[in-house]
Amino acid sequence: MEGKFPPFEEMDANGNLKGFNVDIANALCAEMKAKCKLVRFEWDELIPALKAQKADAILASMAITPERQTQVDFTNKYSHTPAFFFARKRRVPYVYITPKRIAGMKIGAQNGTTNDKYVSAVYAATSPIVRYESTKEMYAALVKGEIDLVLDDSVAGYYGFLQTPQGQNFEMVGSSIVEQKYFGEGAGIAVRKGDKALRERLNKALAAVLDNGVYLEVQRKYFIFNVY
Repeated sequence: MEGKFPPFEEMDANGNLKGFNVDIANALCAEMKAKCKLVRFEWDELIPALKAQKADAILASMAITPERQTQVDFTNKYSHTPAFFFARKRRVPYVYITPKRIAGMKIGAQNGTTNDKYVSAVYAATSPIVRYESTKEMYAALVKGEIDLVLDDSVAGYYGFLQTPQGQNFEMVGSSIVEQKYFGEGAGIAVRKGDKALRERLNKALAAVLDNGVYLEVQRKYFIFNVY
């Protein structure tokens, strides 16, 4: 995990991982009767760490996309939430955002994410794209006025930014973005290419927690709506 994507994953006051992804990981490990260790890597180090056998699986809200499927194998999805733009209140007064409408505005995105790839493909011709190593840095720049809007996961942005003190003067703008070409089929758990055994174990455990109510209990702990 990255540990910088609240409320899916973040660090508590004692330096321990917490969040939806953490609880789902622990639930899957319990279902598999496996002893698991959660380790942190920067976002762009996750897949290299998996390939180098520094980790056996990535559970970090990673979208299942064709590009990533050339490098790793994915389980079935375990969540699926749309992307959304976030901006200072009344800064972007559009129900539907287009490149022409926000031409010249600076857009922030976390480097190497599907959000980055989307804004780079759709908006780079008309707006400067500013990339950050973490969403924390990205939102800090938004608050300072260094950028005009950011693209983030709708749930992470709502709970991890808008519902915090620094997010009080900001809002979700435009409409949800779910283009499968960029955002895939939802978030899955990545395993090394060819690791069919672990992939099947995880899929079986995921099906079990979806069926027995454990997934729902974890979801209720963090969200007031369905993130699956």
